[in-house]
Formats: sequence, C-alpha cells, structure tokens
Amino acid sequence: MFEADMMAALRRLKRKLTLWRVIAVAAIVAALAGIFWQKSGAGFADHIARVRIEGLITGQQRMLDLLEKLAKSDRVKAVILRINSPGGTTVGSEALHDAIRRVAEKKPVVAVLDSIAASGGYIAALGADRIFARRNTITGSIGVIFQWTELAELMDRIGVKMRTVKSGPLKAEPNPFEPLKPEVRKVTEELVRDSFDWFVDLVAKRRGMDREKALKLADGRVFTGRQAVDAGIVDALGDERAAKRWLEEKRGIPAGLKIVERKPKSLAQDLGLEFSVARAALRVIGLEGLLEPVRDGMARGVALDGLVAIWHPERQLPGGRK
Repeated sequence: MFEADMMAALRRLKRKLTLWRVIAVAAIVAALAGIFWQKSGAGFADHIARVRIEGLITGQQRMLDLLEKLAKSDRVKAVILRINSPGGTTVGSEALHDAIRRVAEKKPVVAVLDSIAASGGYIAALGADRIFARRNTITGSIGVIFQWTELAELMDRIGVKMRTVKSGPLKAEPNPFEPLKPEVRKVTEELVRDSFDWFVDLVAKRRGMDREKALKLADGRVFTGRQAVDAGIVDALGDERAAKRWLEEKRGIPAGLKIVERKPKSLAQDLGLEFSVARAALRVIGLEGLLEPVRDGMARGVALDGLVAIWHPERQLPGGRK
C-alpha cells in the first residue's frame, strides 16, 4: 500500500514538473518571438508615433536611435513629441534637436508641450514643424549657463590648500579651489556667449523671426503657454488632439490613424537577447526580481558635465551637480 502511494505521488510530481517545463519553454519562445517581432517592426500598422521626451536631456543614444528608426519606417506617417523636460546639457539638446529635424525631413513632426518644456526642452521643440502648448505650460528659458562652486574662502578658513601643477594658466579653469581670475572669467563668458548665440540664432531661424526679436526674448525668462504664443515662440494653445487635427487638416495625415506610443530600447534590450530570455524564464517562476540589481546598477546616476541649457539647474540635477 505504501509503495503504491509513493508511485502515485511520484507520477503526480512528474506531471507537475512536465507542466512547468512546458510553460517555461512556451514563455521563452514567446519572448523570442516578441523580440524579433518588435525589431522587425511587423507589429505595427500605419500609425502616428508618440514619443515622450521627459526629464533631463543628455543626448541619450537610445532616444536618438528611436528617432532614426521612426524616420526610416514606412509605417510611421507622422510623429507627435510629448515634451515634459526642464532641459539638460547643451550638446545633448543639440543632438536631440538635430535628430528630430532628420525625422521632419521625411514626415511631419508636431511638438506638444506639457507641464514644462524649457531651455533644452524648448530646443527639442524647435525641431518640430509646429509647437502646441497648454495654457499654463512653462516654456522658454532661452539661454545657457555654466556654474561651479567656489570653495577658496572656505578652504582658507579651515586651513586647507589645493596644490596644482598644470600645463597652462587656463587649464582646468574655472577652478573651485581658487578665486575667479579676470582672464578666466573672460574666456568662460566667451564660452557661454558662443553657445548662447547658437541658441538665439536657432530660435530666430526656426520661429521665422529676426535676430533682434529673438535676442529680446532670450534673457532667460520663462513664459506660460499663452505668453509664448503671444511672443511667437509657440504656434498655438492645444493638446495632443489639436496636434492630430493639425496633422490631418494641414499635412494630409489620414483621420483614422491611431496614435501609438513608441519608446526607446530598454536597458534589458541593450543587455541583449540572453537577458530578455532569462527575464522571461524567471518571470514564469516568480523570480524576475533577481535581475533588478543589474538594471538598477546600469541606470544609477546621471551627471551633467559642460554647458547646460536647463531651467533651475540647482533643483533639477541629481546630487546638486551643475
């Protein structure tokens, strides 16, 4: 009797193990199929792509790659940018703007500004064919900054000195450990002015205004959406529905097209096929969380070095970095 019960229990266990093996294999096959389906673009019919530009702009390659992919896709008939960003690095904003312009050379692009689209966020919007904003959107902040902390007086008080040997008087300047020298201020101001002139010229070119008018708007102030329309740096008040209507009425986009969210590649995709398969398999048995440290380790920390085009940088940069 005992042997019969044992045999019956073993058969039940074997059936359960077989079931779990089948489920795991099916999950892996589904994950593989999903990856290849997404990469081939076969999962999309004709549509309007929605791309969200959010948070700090650093010229992230994943976003640039996505925009290049959308520019080449025959399935994407237009792009709506949803921008909610205080800005970021000047170079990152420039790279993003240029990528958006490459999309706009092949299909219509509309920007819809959400809560904030200032500095680098506004540079991104300038890449679109038309800009919509909410009535109370914060936008503008046309300008460039370069900030550093000066610790010389504090170090004198506590009796600490920083010794430096360098190849030239302007190497690694401004230096937080020394008072600002007149010649260092001069070259730093020239640096900021050059990038500022580029920003002003970009506003004048993309908004169809003379440089003098653009310069008057470029004192660093922010505008509400309504003020921005009056100033000529935004085309109209409206939301995503207004953007879709404009695409249909002015650019001939079919009215029946759906708006589909398109996102940059994830960290998991960057880690490769093996990571995706492992995640799918672990999800089946409820242990997907084991991979969280890998993702978190790759995503941790964003440093903004160099010139930045950002609104209220001291409130926006992680760890107070300028």
